[in-house]
Amino acid sequence: MPIEVRKPTPAEEAQMAACPIWAKEPSEFPWHYDQQETCLIIDGQAEVTAADGQTVSFGPGDYVVLPRGLDCTWKVKQALRKHYKFD
Repeated sequence: MPIEVRKPTPAEEAQMAACPIWAKEPSEFPWHYDQQETCLIIDGQAEVTAADGQTVSFGPGDYVVLPRGLDCTWKVKQALRKHYKFD
């Protein structure tokens, strides 16, 4: 399943505003998703590259869905803040 990056609907935006916030300084690190993660980017810029080579970039206002089972590398280019939830 590919990584999804798009603008949220008003309902999605309202739902994500109630979720916790995660923050990370510029860095690069590997990650594995045991559960699907949905996030709404508040500030910053990041790029995620999946093991299959798919690379997506996202920034403020983007709604990102990272599928369960994904092995990837995160590259935080500008200090990142995001609302997030696991499904």
